Amino acid sequence: MPTPAQIDVIKQTVPVLQQHGETLTRHFYARMFEHNPEVKRYFNPAHQRSGGQQRALAGAILAYAQHIEDPSALASAIEVIAQKHTSLTIQPEHYPIVGENLLASIQEVLGDAATDDILDAWAAAYGELAQVFIDREQAIYAQQREQQGWAGFKPFTVVRRQVESDNIVSLYLAPEDGSTPPAHLPGQYVSIRLQDADGNTAMRNYSLSNAPGASAYRISVKRELGGDDAPNGDVSNRIHDGLAKGDRIELSPPCGAFTLELPAPADKPLVFIAGGVGITPLISMAHAALNASASRPVTFVQAARHGGLRAFTSELEALAKDYPNFELHTCFSEPREADLSDDDRVKGGELEADDLERWVGGWGATYYFCGPLPMMQKVDQMLEAKGVAADDRRYECFGPLQPLKA
Repeated sequence: MPTPAQIDVIKQTVPVLQQHGETLTRHFYARMFEHNPEVKRYFNPAHQRSGGQQRALAGAILAYAQHIEDPSALASAIEVIAQKHTSLTIQPEHYPIVGENLLASIQEVLGDAATDDILDAWAAAYGELAQVFIDREQAIYAQQREQQGWAGFKPFTVVRRQVESDNIVSLYLAPEDGSTPPAHLPGQYVSIRLQDADGNTAMRNYSLSNAPGASAYRISVKRELGGDDAPNGDVSNRIHDGLAKGDRIELSPPCGAFTLELPAPADKPLVFIAGGVGITPLISMAHAALNASASRPVTFVQAARHGGLRAFTSELEALAKDYPNFELHTCFSEPREADLSDDDRVKGGELEADDLERWVGGWGATYYFCGPLPMMQKVDQMLEAKGVAADDRRYECFGPLQPLKA
């Protein structure tokens, strides 16, 4: 635990982190992957190339320094990260690797400005934070073994493939041992582990997109295409092109803090706003909400560029037909001619505040939203401007955790 004097030193480094945080984290990841290549498999290369991982870590380090006197203020962010770590089977022995490379990076980036006092203070602060994560993650592993029957990775089999749109395919996955998978919480994800022909291991997180309690888990994967000299997504393209019924794949237990709150007030409307593949945790939540209550108003807004990229069309239309308390609306930002009609549930253009107010009938709902970061930023700003409380604005970032406000 940092001493009072070390806490003061940490607070004094906040301006440096505000100015040079991303420089530090870029150096840190490059250094760690060079000196400890065994940890590289825990990271998505696309997030490294985009800078998202570096920005997220810089933001996390800055937030920790700003709240060093009261780390409990970061409890929700710590829970999100701990859930992600356990999905990837991060272990206590990984933390000294991170700490060693982080302290070395501080010294190498700041040079003479990295005094012994600064290095000692950050060593103490990192040690305290690492222990917080280790304790929480060990508790999650114990809970997984007790409630879900396993921790770590377990072999599953692809029992069905289903094309959902031009760029999304679903895999239905059942345990290889013939058991029934434990019910997940709506909104949770799993990590999958694959090996390529060269024996290289890759792990990725995918939301569980079907209703909890099914005989198989369903993941729905968008084909990630490269551009601007970036390669295609390795794992997503292998899933689209290579995985077939009967193939083997390894899964970790369901994880994640972005889950539907149940039970909930039956008269408080529930609104889901999905952009692109961000629909995957939300459609699971919609199934769960409708199964839990036949009276609670549920509005589902799906945004896609055009109809060819609209996933789960038949499934959502069936929910609208079967549940009188479920309303479905669609926004096409780049509609094709066949996408538009006289149906007032379908809009050509992006979602705006007036649309939500008309479809939901006010602003007294709980909102869950997931999709591209710019879309989520717009939705969050829209809801905040209408007086929707922070606790009723709930979202999930695919990839590194990022705040919706700059």
